[in-house]
Amino acid sequence: MTQLEAQDPARLGKREKTKAANQQAILDAARKVFAELGYGATTVRDIIRGTGLASGTFYNYFKSKEEVFQALMDESALRVRPALIQERLKATTFEEFLRGMFLVFFSYVVDDNRAYTMMRANSGQIRVRMDTPEVIAGFDELRVDIDDGIERGVVPNVDPEYLTAALIGIAFEMADRMVQRDDPDPIAAADFATALVVGGIDLVPHKK
Repeated sequence: MTQLEAQDPARLGKREKTKAANQQAILDAARKVFAELGYGATTVRDIIRGTGLASGTFYNYFKSKEEVFQALMDESALRVRPALIQERLKATTFEEFLRGMFLVFFSYVVDDNRAYTMMRANSGQIRVRMDTPEVIAGFDELRVDIDDGIERGVVPNVDPEYLTAALIGIAFEMADRMVQRDDPDPIAAADFATALVVGGIDLVPHKK
């Protein structure tokens, strides 16, 4: 921080806004380029070309295209996580717990179809498939909410680690298929996923 900025908070605020705008411009350009070219074919130069910023500006925010991709995944996770938590915490039955969660996620996927499809199509090409901090935090939140649901008697007392993994797997695999349909229906997908889990939960060993 310069002495002038320390004396003038408004000047510092403008600088922070510029930094935020530059970073968002990079993310927006990267999202578009990854969707058009795929992760493997995209270069940092392609991303910079879509921002209108000087090439050196990119490296003030990101070290590589991999970091940009991770940031996009985190940005996506941050948009949907609060709604998922809210639906799970307000549930009074296991069916409500599942349906609310699945419907929020599938609706998000349909509403942000292009971004989601780009993420999933390209994530397998790099080392960070689903292990960015915000994505992992979302998975951890599901596990916490399952533990809480078991305590409240909302979620059956089954292995919480396996249940967490199963719900994540169902959500992402069904979402991948749903967005490939001509008329993706998040309600129908949520109903199917909910019925599938509710119908099979009694066959799973319960803890005493």
